[in-house]
Amino acid sequence: MGILGNLGVLLMTQIRLKAHVRLSLVAALAAMATLSGCATITRGSQENFTVTTDPAGAAIKTSNGFSCEATPCTFRMPRKTDFTVTATKAGYKPAKATVSSTFVKAGGQAMAGNILFGGVIGGIIDTGNGSLNDLLPNPLTIKMEKDDGTGAAAADSNAAAPATK
Repeated sequence: MGILGNLGVLLMTQIRLKAHVRLSLVAALAAMATLSGCATITRGSQENFTVTTDPAGAAIKTSNGFSCEATPCTFRMPRKTDFTVTATKAGYKPAKATVSSTFVKAGGQAMAGNILFGGVIGGIIDTGNGSLNDLLPNPLTIKMEKDDGTGAAAADSNAAAPATK
């Protein structure tokens, strides 16, 4: 082969090396782009959810198992499902509100990233764990009504906890 043959092998090695480096770079960029579109990574499957009441100081219970003794309170809640919030306070009627797990624009952008960059599995995971959604309304403010003592619910709440001022 001689000098020209050795030079050819050397050049081919350099070209392969460059192609290998290019391939690695493309693969790394594709992986980063796929991860950046994944809502589970960028948004998470939980969010901070805040409840306030007017007046403050009501006890809160949610249908998905969270509670606090006095508002305002903030929970780290799963984005995945709808739930009901019940507020109780001595001297006030119990109040309920529904919170919805709602698909939002930021979740749609993350799903588009999954689709564009081949993250079908990421899209399935994001859809299943609620990371494409937000809890709405958030923060939740519940306006409580004074209990005038005329209803059955009022009698029950007064018997359980006398009103204090």
